[in-house]
Amino acid sequence: MKRGHAEGFPPVFDGNSRILILGSFPSVKSRAVSFYYGNPQNRFWNTLSAALGVNFPADTEGRKETLLSLGVALWDVVTSCDIVGSSDASIENAVIADLPRLMEQGGIEKIFLNGSTAYRLFAENFPQYLPIAERLPSTSPANPRFSRDAWINALAPFAAERNAENKDKIRKVY
Repeated sequence: MKRGHAEGFPPVFDGNSRILILGSFPSVKSRAVSFYYGNPQNRFWNTLSAALGVNFPADTEGRKETLLSLGVALWDVVTSCDIVGSSDASIENAVIADLPRLMEQGGIEKIFLNGSTAYRLFAENFPQYLPIAERLPSTSPANPRFSRDAWINALAPFAAERNAENKDKIRKVY
């Protein structure tokens, strides 16, 4: 496969976002559908569904709306680069996301990094945010050491808060 220049996606984010999940850079299949984790073999959407106790729609707009309703922001550390296929190891001439600009806009409390490449690039470029960051195993189908439990455990406090907030809303209705 030949090296080519590729562009990523804008962040999924609003002022209510409390969790930020950062990947490294979109795969070929994601770029083909113009949205994050577009490879059906990637474990991201199923894992996030299990961790947060929600079902994500299959369509892009539905996924965006669901993420935002949960207070979850989504972006990549690299916004454009030269890359061979989907290989993170081949990334060159990376343009790094303007994370400080995003962080100034809202109340991000925790940053989860999807895989070691995302974490390495994040740590190199944003050491000021390391105290609120956590590396999780890549959801890529190429990762043989994936752990769904690591994601579920990491997101458990946010899922528990969301469930408590929903119970409060239900009580107010009755």
